[in-house]
Amino acid sequence: MPVDGSNALLAWYAVDKRRLPWRAEAGERPDPYRIWLSEVMLQQTTVAAVIPYFEKFTRRWPNVETLAAAADAEVMGAWAGLGYYARARNLLACARLVAAEHGALFPDSEEALRRLPGIGRYTAAAIAAIAFGRRAVVVDGNVERVVSRLFAVEEALPGARETLYALTDRLTPATGAGDFAQATMDLGAGICTPRAPDCGRCPVASSCEAQRRGDPELYPVKAAKAPRPRRQDVAYWLEHGGEVLLVRRPPKGLLGGMLAFPTGLAPAEAEWREAGSVDHVFTHFALNMRLLCASADARGEGIWWPVDKLDEAGLPTLFGKLAARGAEWRQAA
Repeated sequence: MPVDGSNALLAWYAVDKRRLPWRAEAGERPDPYRIWLSEVMLQQTTVAAVIPYFEKFTRRWPNVETLAAAADAEVMGAWAGLGYYARARNLLACARLVAAEHGALFPDSEEALRRLPGIGRYTAAAIAAIAFGRRAVVVDGNVERVVSRLFAVEEALPGARETLYALTDRLTPATGAGDFAQATMDLGAGICTPRAPDCGRCPVASSCEAQRRGDPELYPVKAAKAPRPRRQDVAYWLEHGGEVLLVRRPPKGLLGGMLAFPTGLAPAEAEWREAGSVDHVFTHFALNMRLLCASADARGEGIWWPVDKLDEAGLPTLFGKLAARGAEWRQAA
């Protein structure tokens, strides 16, 4: 993209950029805490899904000190439904480290940011560029798509990632890298979309090799995906006196630290009955989980939660689906 193309992109962005709750308004300084929080939430998650969570988090924990002081269970509960729960555990670890060892101030260099929990190359570059005005190369999925089309990159993803990073490095200006990165992201999100890109509205269409060739949708080229493995598991709804047994999952591993129904081995001897199953897709596998339900003669050890307040337990999406099956079982029992 020539300099005039970059200028056209930034001019378009100045007028048509998305209004997002973590972005600074004109004349305001970006808040590194809000930029960091948004970037962690946006990892593998859409903007539309993130906005209500971001607004809820920032009302409850408006800065890194308040988040660092929060209880693990409160943060995990507030994160419930957003998925990829390791992000929430890393979020807390990062907030506590920044509060304890950095005077509650995020470091302003990519190198220092990458030493914090849960911050990799992309996130460090985004924070450095957007929050601190550093010259950093910011490459997310939208940027990959835009750059792959600008240069008609024939190499397939994921192998092409280093090539796309190098090309983005060539395009990134010495100053204003944050605006350039956000402009490219917005271009990918709103115009240079995966399907039916609106090339007629694109401010850099005249510099786009894929558009010149006549089929931008061919890019980025993607390698064939291996089929996602399928797994089976069982969860248990054990109820007594209008309360259902929940467990806190181990801090590490799938849905770590979250409240959930017991899985694997039955939590008690009881007359278990099938209540159906649900399907759920994780990053690396698809899961079918059956739900077995029973009534307990007495309340044993564990976390007993009122059935009519399960929506307040912060159950992850999978177990929220199972809760609906449990409610159906109760009505039929």
